Amino acid sequence: MPILALPFPAIDPVLIELGPFAIRWYALAYIAGLLLGWRYMRGLVSRDELWGRTPRPSLLDVDDFVVYATIGTILGGRLGYVLFYAPAYYLQNPMDILQVWTGGMSFHGGFLGVVLAMVVFAWRRGIPLWTLFDLAGAVAPIGLFFGRLANFINGELWGRVTDVPWAFVFPGAGPDPRHPSQLYEAALEGLLLLVVARIVVLRGGFRRPGLVAGTFALGYGLSRSFVEFFRVPDAHIGYLGPGLTMGILLSLPMIIVGLWAIARALRKPPVDGETSSGQAA
Repeated sequence: MPILALPFPAIDPVLIELGPFAIRWYALAYIAGLLLGWRYMRGLVSRDELWGRTPRPSLLDVDDFVVYATIGTILGGRLGYVLFYAPAYYLQNPMDILQVWTGGMSFHGGFLGVVLAMVVFAWRRGIPLWTLFDLAGAVAPIGLFFGRLANFINGELWGRVTDVPWAFVFPGAGPDPRHPSQLYEAALEGLLLLVVARIVVLRGGFRRPGLVAGTFALGYGLSRSFVEFFRVPDAHIGYLGPGLTMGILLSLPMIIVGLWAIARALRKPPVDGETSSGQAA
């Protein structure tokens, strides 16, 4: 082990506290992800050259969809964490389920919550479901990036013990330096996946419904599974088999669905009979 490790930055998880009212970085990360994702989605919808004759929602639809996505993300993320990661604890402490601001959100639960929100919204507005899936897949990495940064600030979901020079000693994780697995996820699930999804969009992804959504699902599943080899599994769950964690187990269906969606999209010709390449958005 190295004699020296990077000191964990002393960032208070609470940005502002006024009596019982507190603004936490964790909450701000969700707000930033939703607001920036909303602005980015509006920009994508506004670019005619990205769509051809593919049906798309209006700007007003995008504005309204943010409300559905917010509810789906928060409810799905929290319930997913409760059911997937700590059912026994919350069965004994049901009121703690409401304490979302303290942390404890599952991406896979939030993903399912947003999918359900998109199904309801598409049905009510008469919007093609795959179009909403594609838009969500293009913007979701923004929220993932900020969410993983918030995990790092909270000093949670740390990595395994390591001797790499960029290791951190996390508060509450003992004296050993560890992988900053939250930052690995921010880089892969957030920045890299955002760039990959954008490239697919610029090369005519929206003209092949399901292609962008499949790229996101596959990219997230692979990224999360990779980082799980550097991240400590939840102590109350541990390993489910040799090298198998709950994160990997929940990511496998996303990988399979992502591959299926990509294959399905590529089997069909583009909506307008030609792909778009080199267009800037």
